[in-house]
Amino acid sequence: MVYENMRSKSKSYVRSSSTTRPIQPLSLHMLQLFIHCFLSFYFLFLTVSEAVCNPQDQETLLWFSGNVSSPVSPLKWNPSVDCCSWEGITCDDSLNSHITNISLPSRGLFGNLTSTILSLHSLTHLDLSRNRLLGPLPPGFFSSLDQLRVLNLSYNSFSGELPLEQSFGNNGSIMFFPIETIDLSNNLLQGKILSSSKFLQGVLNLTSFNVSNNSFIGPLPSFLCKSSPQLSDLDFSYNDFSGFISQGLGRCLRLSILRAGFNRLSGDIPSDIYILSKLEQLFLPSNHLSGKISDDITRLKKLTSLELYFNLLEGDIPRGIGNLSSLRSLQLLTNYLTGPVPLSLANCTNLVSLNLRVNQLGGSLTELDFSQFKSLSVIDIGNNSFTGDLPEKVYSCKSLTAIRFSDALTILQGCKKLSTLLVALNFYNETFPSNKDLISPNGFPKLKIFGIGGCGLKGEIPAWLINIKSLEVLDLSVNQLVGPIPGWLGTLPNLFYLELSDNQLSGQLSNDIFQLKALMSQKSHDETDRNSLELPVYVSPSSVTTYKQQYNHMSSLPPAIYISRNNLTGSIPVEVGKLKAIQILDLSFNSLSGVIPDELSNLTRLERLDLSNNNLTGRIPWSLRLLHFMSYFSVAYNNLEGPVPTGGQFDTFLKAYFEGNALLCGGILLNPCMSPTQPTATVTTQDEDELSRTIFLGLGFGYFFGLASFIVVRACYAGVI
Repeated sequence: MVYENMRSKSKSYVRSSSTTRPIQPLSLHMLQLFIHCFLSFYFLFLTVSEAVCNPQDQETLLWFSGNVSSPVSPLKWNPSVDCCSWEGITCDDSLNSHITNISLPSRGLFGNLTSTILSLHSLTHLDLSRNRLLGPLPPGFFSSLDQLRVLNLSYNSFSGELPLEQSFGNNGSIMFFPIETIDLSNNLLQGKILSSSKFLQGVLNLTSFNVSNNSFIGPLPSFLCKSSPQLSDLDFSYNDFSGFISQGLGRCLRLSILRAGFNRLSGDIPSDIYILSKLEQLFLPSNHLSGKISDDITRLKKLTSLELYFNLLEGDIPRGIGNLSSLRSLQLLTNYLTGPVPLSLANCTNLVSLNLRVNQLGGSLTELDFSQFKSLSVIDIGNNSFTGDLPEKVYSCKSLTAIRFSDALTILQGCKKLSTLLVALNFYNETFPSNKDLISPNGFPKLKIFGIGGCGLKGEIPAWLINIKSLEVLDLSVNQLVGPIPGWLGTLPNLFYLELSDNQLSGQLSNDIFQLKALMSQKSHDETDRNSLELPVYVSPSSVTTYKQQYNHMSSLPPAIYISRNNLTGSIPVEVGKLKAIQILDLSFNSLSGVIPDELSNLTRLERLDLSNNNLTGRIPWSLRLLHFMSYFSVAYNNLEGPVPTGGQFDTFLKAYFEGNALLCGGILLNPCMSPTQPTATVTTQDEDELSRTIFLGLGFGYFFGLASFIVVRACYAGVI
């Protein structure tokens, strides 16, 4: 009752306070919604109005830009504009808007990285890769930028040692850094990377560490796997690290890539590497590693690339190598490996590239099931001691594009994509198959390089080569080939590199050999395929050198003809002057005779001309001075005479290039050329009388002619005439 009265009074009170409609009470839900919207708009307004670049950070960036330049495309950092909107700059969303990200790769920046950048304490990403920055990294670089997660300074010219100073917390404990990626590759950095670095001891989250292509020395920093167990990518390649590889890499249980090639590392491959079950790439070539390849390597089931070439490894290839079923590249060349190729290798069905050359491997290959290699495109087993025939199942390698084998021509005609066939230092002293029909006209439609040097093969230059019209490089050197050089070689339309040195070829040089179209026009060579070669080609620069230069591109090979150290006779054909694109011509150590043709001066691109150790006579043509690119010219040990030309490149040649020619003089030689003397003759009395009559009659006629001329002149002067 009381409650009802109270309620009625309340209603009457409300009615009396409003003459229109009653005021509804505000619900709690509506009040909460109103407050939420108000605060959201307030903070949004506050952020928009005050979220500008931190002034100190902006000043740091301006100092940075003042120490670098970019001539091609300068940085357009306008001080009157918020630096958070500048190119390559990202800020956080705090009220102070600190800079967190600097990303300026490939901007052509030139200059130094000064210590002012160390004041960017909120920086988490720094990418200045592929610029031209130089000088040392500022002291305290790593400890000051203690929020960095990604650092990429690769492909610059930074030098000096890494500023890996000790960094302690307030209580003396080691500080931890959140950095995950460090890429300092392709610089000029040097010094040691030691375990005493407190920075490297505190990089617990590091997953990638790349210092390749620098000049670091000392032991390989295997200790990183203790402080950074999360590492998945380690690259120490192309430095000067030396000594044994210490244990410790096995702690990086997540490691998928380990690269330490092209250093001076020695000793055995550390055993704890073989427990890295996630390892996909093991790259340790061009070191001094020794010992055997452990059978435990077959535990690395995920391995796709195993590259241990150019070391001192010995023993057998592990029999269980076939357990590495994911393997795509196996590079074991240039070691001291022995024994047969394991038959289990056929289980590596994903293999794309196989290179076992320059070892001491032996045995027969007939039992190796090449039909399993469905993806194999490159195979090189040259410079070993294999016996027997090439397995016919090589034909089933449909993807094969490059191979080094011997006695395989008939089988390999089925490999229509084959572009490189290099057969060297194997299957010695066999006879070159001479059947012209051995190779059909469409047998090797894409073969560009054919090398079969150093095999001691007997017989004549095979006639079936004429069917390989695509041939550009032909190397038949260091064999026992006899007979003349066939003229049909000059009909191969694309041949620009011919190597026939160190054989027993005889007869005269055919004019046809100097009709090679690819050597007659520089345009033809300029159009040569510039793609990388499937297999590198090794070439000796001259017939007297033992080292070989490596070429990885077809266009890098010099247009050349090498026919040194044979038994050729006759003269040098004048048609040689048509080869205007040739750069190297070596006819040394033969029995060529006659004169040096003046037409050689037409070879304006010639860089090397070796005519030494022949029987050439006459003089050295002075027109050869016009060959301005010629850096080597030798006519030593011939029968030449007369003065050595001077001027041009001839002023740079050594005396040894002309020795062995007794009648040569002048130029670089010490003996001066004598003035030509009158030949002596015996004069008889009759000759003297005839000479006297001739002189008397000459004087008489001279006196009469002079007197008559005098009279005529006087008459003219007197006006008679």
